[in-house]
Amino acid sequence: MSMLLTTVAVVLITALFMAWHVRRSAPPPRACEARCPRCGASHSSGAERCPRCGVPLSAYELVSAPVAAAAQAETGKLHAVVRSDVCVGCGACVPACPVPGAIRLEGKLAVVDDGLCQGHAECSRACPVGAIVLTTGAAVQRLEVPDLDANFQSNIPGLYIVGELGGRGLIKNAINEGKIAAEAVARAAARNLAGRAADPAVLDVVVVGSGPAGLSAGLEALRSGLRYAVLEQGDLSDTIHRYPRHKLLLAEPVRMPLYGDLWVADASKESLLKVWQTIIQKTGLEVRTRQRVERIEKTGERFEVATADAVFHARNVILAMGRRGSPRRLGVPGEERPGVFYDIVEMEAFAGRRVLVVGGGDSAIESAVGLANQQGTQVTLSYRGEAFARIKDRNRAKLDAEARRGRIEVLLQSQVREIRPECVVLEVAGQPRIQPGCDVIIRIGGDPPYEFLKRIGVRILHKEVALKEAREAAVAR
Repeated sequence: MSMLLTTVAVVLITALFMAWHVRRSAPPPRACEARCPRCGASHSSGAERCPRCGVPLSAYELVSAPVAAAAQAETGKLHAVVRSDVCVGCGACVPACPVPGAIRLEGKLAVVDDGLCQGHAECSRACPVGAIVLTTGAAVQRLEVPDLDANFQSNIPGLYIVGELGGRGLIKNAINEGKIAAEAVARAAARNLAGRAADPAVLDVVVVGSGPAGLSAGLEALRSGLRYAVLEQGDLSDTIHRYPRHKLLLAEPVRMPLYGDLWVADASKESLLKVWQTIIQKTGLEVRTRQRVERIEKTGERFEVATADAVFHARNVILAMGRRGSPRRLGVPGEERPGVFYDIVEMEAFAGRRVLVVGGGDSAIESAVGLANQQGTQVTLSYRGEAFARIKDRNRAKLDAEARRGRIEVLLQSQVREIRPECVVLEVAGQPRIQPGCDVIIRIGGDPPYEFLKRIGVRILHKEVALKEAREAAVAR
């Protein structure tokens, strides 16, 4: 009996020793793994790029985000939250806030003072990259975004959506997304060599928009030897023209197809525009400006993309046209002349000038009031209605105050009839009026881009993205 007990004890001690030895010699536990949405390769949760296909994994934050559950009624005080992973430190939100000190810049990030914030949402509307959201304290942000796959292809085969229109406003992400989408188009074209040879009049891809995402997609199409067209409704990189002047552009280099590393850190938008022009000159990329896309239809395997004066046929379309949509136009002679604007963020650029603002909504009132506060600016506000019926009370009060001071001349029941180099021809209460040479700012609304997407059949989802507040990151940057 004693021999049996001794044997059992030896076996137990040996087993414990072996378990301890195996545990000690085993490699340390691996970091939490995830999979690349494009190629499926596994990677550590903190990896910046996929180890197999090299794609920047940050591009898939929204693609991989979960679809939001049914909206729950929120309780508590509504306040602004700045996303540290999106904020570029441009400062456009600070003067937009009606409560002094409620939002301020700390280093290169905007930070909200919860004690002062009243939830007006003016900072959110002023942010050019969508970095500010209104919440009651929830840890996630609900976003309305197109339903896209790992190549940024929508539920309509051959229709891709990239950049700001897909939900992300950062230049780095837009460039990466445009390249990824164009690479997918190139792979599809390589599989369809017979079809391309049989119908050479059909383009491989039409890229709509010449911002960072559109230019990146166009350059990749050019590099891949695709038949392409890049269409821009305004001027080259029109979206960049509207960025605040002192906006932080890129905090790290990003690779542009056919060009190489692009790094414009802590610089003005003018610096980036010069780089854009250099890239186009160097590569020979063709961008067709003043081509506003009015209709996209798919028949069989082809898309028909129609502008005001041309029709393009293509097997694929990449939409990179931003979230601001297409501004409505007056439809009068001279509207395409220099000095006519549909959006402004740099009101100081109009200091000392004569300006005619056209419109009767909040955006027109806010533009007129902001311009009136620039040194030496003479502002006239033209509105076709008899009264401003649907504007915020505080905007009405600001307009009345500036009108009493003589800083804004208000012309009700007035319409622009023609824009000439030396003047603007108006009709006021049925009588002609000549407005001496001035800049014209048209703020009469626009066509929301998501309505455009819905009309052509793109499925829109609500997704939840974790908020990374700027308050914790401001010191670290």
